[in-house]
Amino acid sequence: MAVISPALVKQLREVTGAGMMDCKRALEQTGGELDPAVDWLRKKGHSAAAKKAGRVAAEGLIGMRLDGRAGALVEVNSETDFVARNETFQALVHHVTGLAIGARGDLEALRRTPISATGRIVEDEVQQAIAVIGENLNVRRTAYLEVPEGIVAGYLHNQVAPGLGKIGVLVGLRSQAEPQGLVELGRQLAMHVAATNPQALDVGSVDAAVIEWERAIYAEQARASGKPENIVEKMVEGRLRKFYEEQVLLEQVYVIDTERRVKQVVEAAAKEWGTPVTVTGFVRLMLGEGIEKEGSDLAAEVAKLAQT
Repeated sequence: MAVISPALVKQLREVTGAGMMDCKRALEQTGGELDPAVDWLRKKGHSAAAKKAGRVAAEGLIGMRLDGRAGALVEVNSETDFVARNETFQALVHHVTGLAIGARGDLEALRRTPISATGRIVEDEVQQAIAVIGENLNVRRTAYLEVPEGIVAGYLHNQVAPGLGKIGVLVGLRSQAEPQGLVELGRQLAMHVAATNPQALDVGSVDAAVIEWERAIYAEQARASGKPENIVEKMVEGRLRKFYEEQVLLEQVYVIDTERRVKQVVEAAAKEWGTPVTVTGFVRLMLGEGIEKEGSDLAAEVAKLAQT
């Protein structure tokens, strides 16, 4: 049998867009010959994915998996929301999400993880799904959160099926309190994060460069109003406090109880349970964020259809 080098597998993948294991199998079947391997993949339907790889995939689903002290999120994209409601696509996202805790936030490790139900690694399973569904699909992101004690709770917004939605949030709570109470508090905090999209956990975790940038802007605005320097400094500090209240989770007004801030809610829970409770971190993934979606010209599309 011919020796199949990783470089040859990579070359075939670039030509066809097929999955790594499918490319390796094709080369094994054709004695390491590239052109026959391309034909072999085409006959098996694997290279069809290459035609779709350049199309924008900004729809899809966020999958969430919780496991006591750990939790994971995965974003799997499709081209249309119609496919996101497809049972085959949802099953794919379930399979991938089930492996996400083991990948611990490493996207490449997740893509290389075998799916026991099919025997294919995630990357190849996606390529297979592309051939079946007929749209470009992509495992775009994964996130992981863990606490040494306590729980990782979560919330899915716009949930379309158990464990699948459009916005996913994880919140880590470190505590020796009873799990039931922690889970409920964590879920409520995750709902808050889904609604407010904070940029940092606490004041100390805000990037120093961001603070200096905001401070410079506020100072320039205050000086432009003609205020003396001692007043300018007070105005800057006041605006920074407002910035923290808007962008920092623990400083935000709690959306479920607007009479308190998030940190006060956590402090009250710790007092009620008689043991410390610490929010160790949070993760928020919103479907399609950061993807530049192609604009559509309805008139042009109608005209094109009329010509066919």
